[in-house]
Amino acid sequence: MTEHLQIATAAGTFDALAAGSPGDQPVLLLHGFPQAATAWEHQVAVLGHAGLRAVAFDQRGYSPGVRPPDPVDYQVDALVGDVLAVADALGWAEFDLVGHDWGAVVGWHLAAEHPDRVRGLTAVSAPHPAALAAARRTDEEQAQRSQHIPVLKERSAERRLLADNAAALRQLFEWRIPPSSVEEYVTRLREPGALTAALNWFRAERWNVVPDAVAVPTMYVWGTEDVAIGSTAAFGCAEWVNGPYRFELVEDASHWLPEEAPDLLTGLLLDQLR
Repeated sequence: MTEHLQIATAAGTFDALAAGSPGDQPVLLLHGFPQAATAWEHQVAVLGHAGLRAVAFDQRGYSPGVRPPDPVDYQVDALVGDVLAVADALGWAEFDLVGHDWGAVVGWHLAAEHPDRVRGLTAVSAPHPAALAAARRTDEEQAQRSQHIPVLKERSAERRLLADNAAALRQLFEWRIPPSSVEEYVTRLREPGALTAALNWFRAERWNVVPDAVAVPTMYVWGTEDVAIGSTAAFGCAEWVNGPYRFELVEDASHWLPEEAPDLLTGLLLDQLR
């Protein structure tokens, strides 16, 4: 059964989903924009049933208890620090890390900077930041795919995303995930300050800050219909992993793999984690 947790840290209290026995092999799952820990609900339940202790938490800005208003508080060092603080609160000296979208970006940084804490990394959709940065510089197609980033940094982004019953926000999901999930995310991001906090992840980002190559065992999963990440960045990811590396290409799947292809992705996770 899935549990609802509140995890207290020095930064504040994070809301989380969990499954499995506390003494089982620990797995921490990080969601992306504009979602929440519930994006991993299927994976958490199955991993827990399979004998793992799976925890997915609403990250900084998404948990009401950790929602600072200043974009400077969303720089990657703070986001990595949150993951370590949550792991410490759970009593995990070492853990497997799974991230999607922005959660994968945090995962790449954490695995590169704290390999002593990360048993293995699975990154979904978002490749190593250095691979993406190189693709944006050299591949015109990737530069076009990344045009949404400066738009989301604009001061008018909140108003435009929520106008007309959040039509633009809903469209981000490309009608690829269940409507009930979209409704949940829209409802959450209509809370006071919530959408601004989520957008602060983009507003705080400095694209010249990229992590080193990752040495821990790593799996990268990419959908061929991902509108944000093209093949140049996806295939370039291998250059930034020095440890055992596995690349899984999912045909005809989009950016939203945890919810669009939950059984397939969960199967890959179970194989990688065992």
